[in-house]
Amino acid sequence: MNELKKELSLLQGIGLLATSLLGTGVFAVPAIVAQIAGQDGLWAWSILLILVFPIAIIFAELGKHYPNAGGVAYFISKAFNPHLGRVTSWSFLSVIPFGLPASLYIATGFFSSLLELSPVAELLIQIVTLLLIWVIGLFGAGASGWIQSIITLLIIALVLAICFSSSPSVLTVEWPNITDVKIMPIISALAVMFWCFVGLEAFVHLSTEFKRPEKDFAKALILGLILAGFVYWACTAAVIFLAPNSTIATAALPQIIETLFGKQALWIFCLIGYLACFASINIYCQSFARLVWAQAEIDYPSSPFAKLSRRYTPVNALSLVVLLSLFFLLLIYFFTIPLNSMLEYANGVFVLIYLLAMISAIKLLQAKLRILAIVCTLICIGLLFVIGYKSLYAIGIFILFWLVAKKVIPNK
Repeated sequence: MNELKKELSLLQGIGLLATSLLGTGVFAVPAIVAQIAGQDGLWAWSILLILVFPIAIIFAELGKHYPNAGGVAYFISKAFNPHLGRVTSWSFLSVIPFGLPASLYIATGFFSSLLELSPVAELLIQIVTLLLIWVIGLFGAGASGWIQSIITLLIIALVLAICFSSSPSVLTVEWPNITDVKIMPIISALAVMFWCFVGLEAFVHLSTEFKRPEKDFAKALILGLILAGFVYWACTAAVIFLAPNSTIATAALPQIIETLFGKQALWIFCLIGYLACFASINIYCQSFARLVWAQAEIDYPSSPFAKLSRRYTPVNALSLVVLLSLFFLLLIYFFTIPLNSMLEYANGVFVLIYLLAMISAIKLLQAKLRILAIVCTLICIGLLFVIGYKSLYAIGIFILFWLVAKKVIPNK
């Protein structure tokens, strides 16, 4: 039987999504928000959750009614045609050249800040990280679920320790009066903050591996989103309350940790920070592997990438994803591409995938959900304009695959 193993529980699903959303952002973005909007940033997280919730609901409904490892590509195929779904599938993989190397770079930054590692040492840590992700993938989504649930608990424990170790508690920080909130700083902050909730589209690829996808997938997605939103808000409050004068985003939380618990506690922060990044990279690699497997099963069912291991996991597809990540990691290492550029190009791909998912939802869903999908489509179009010319990378890749797919992939 060539089907993925159904082994994810509700708790594992919440852990997978929460850590994928928190990822690299939780230790930098709150400080950036505090710098841009000050105390108004406390309201910004509430506003962002209101904006993201409709998109999350659409993803939840799509994943619940159409569980498939192909994710957004499957939704597009179902709503329109297999060719468009195929193009979407391979376009999603275009995030690998920039997104995964950038995440690996940020992950090793925690160790570099303490140990002053050389660039070669950082590269070795990044390669070992990819190897660990490959090993975890051998054991299926259940292993990733439990590991990332533990990482989620560690992040929450760290945030709660910060909140309750200060006097008075960070959670009692005073919110500014809503009538005094300045709109432009909020808008500027939202442009940065939205990327903290990139990960919903990757989570959809795991919908078919839930024990009860019709009951647990949507709950895991919504609860994971709320949990991540709380952690981001609490970290922002901590920066505003305990490190208001910090000028370097990545230095704010380490400064708070050292102030509250001493310099030796920075090692714990470093470890949890690395694990949070590891969790985010892991869910994307596992999701990409399932995407490759699902598409290969349709287009090339006799290829190695369409086969599952004895544990019903797409090991061959995962190996391909890891090797591609390693190739681009080495390429970026030798050509020294700036981190900001890598993230911006990757973000363009994510927004395009969100847009395609919302368009498919307009056709697949009914009644009020269809209206909600139309609203979400407009939001995604607006975000492409916000990214600007960097979004042309994603659009260009999509057009390229559209033109060549019919020539190199057999018709069904």
